[in-house]
Amino acid sequence: MTPATRDRIQSEQHFHDRQAAERGESFRVGRAELRFDDDLFLNHETWIRPAFAQLGDVRGKAILDYGCGHGMAAVVLARAGARVSALDLSPGYIAEAGERAAANGVTIDFRVADAEQLPYADGSFDAVWGNAILHHLDLNRAGAELQRVLKPGGVAIFCEPWGGNPLLSFARRRLPYPGKERTPDERPLTRGDLAPLRAHFPKLRWSGHQLFGMIRRVVKSRWLLVPADFADRVAFTVCPPLENLGRYVVLVLPKV
Repeated sequence: MTPATRDRIQSEQHFHDRQAAERGESFRVGRAELRFDDDLFLNHETWIRPAFAQLGDVRGKAILDYGCGHGMAAVVLARAGARVSALDLSPGYIAEAGERAAANGVTIDFRVADAEQLPYADGSFDAVWGNAILHHLDLNRAGAELQRVLKPGGVAIFCEPWGGNPLLSFARRRLPYPGKERTPDERPLTRGDLAPLRAHFPKLRWSGHQLFGMIRRVVKSRWLLVPADFADRVAFTVCPPLENLGRYVVLVLPKV
């Protein structure tokens, strides 16, 4: 590991440990706030439910939650019958995720680990799930590890911030909005970033989400969000290249 890589990983770990500690101030570990129903997670962003659907029936399957953060996805997968392993670089988030799993009555194998050096044997998983994780990583190293731990015919599904919209890129750099805090090294993915992933997953495909619907970052009115989401569905159907202007993408990485 190079010094630059080591510094990046330490910076990421410190950032997310601090973030987990700040989240922990809003509840006491083990309290009812840790319990939730699946819809709370699946509906919290418009791309989550369709991305989860790409996993298919997970009952009895070995699934890795890659960069599990607060552990909600891992809990949803476990409740659906999957055998779930979950990792995160942040011990703080792993502690919170473990408490959340216990509060929701599921068993998950949690580990503190580097996503670019996975502590699992070759071919360990039928599927991998990740949300807002790849854009923190060296994509060649991450892609190689994901390909290694997936079983033949397995698939990895990722939801990632996208950098194809120049106006959105300007807003991300210049304008204040809720939840803007980021690590020093992260940046939204672009088409060019997909090349190292395609080297390991040649059948990679992606879909864009939230063009008009991204107004939910500053507006919460259902009267505006429902027509905005409808406009996205129409726009992406009529003109698929508009997906490049979306706020997030869902990446599907099948192992051939």
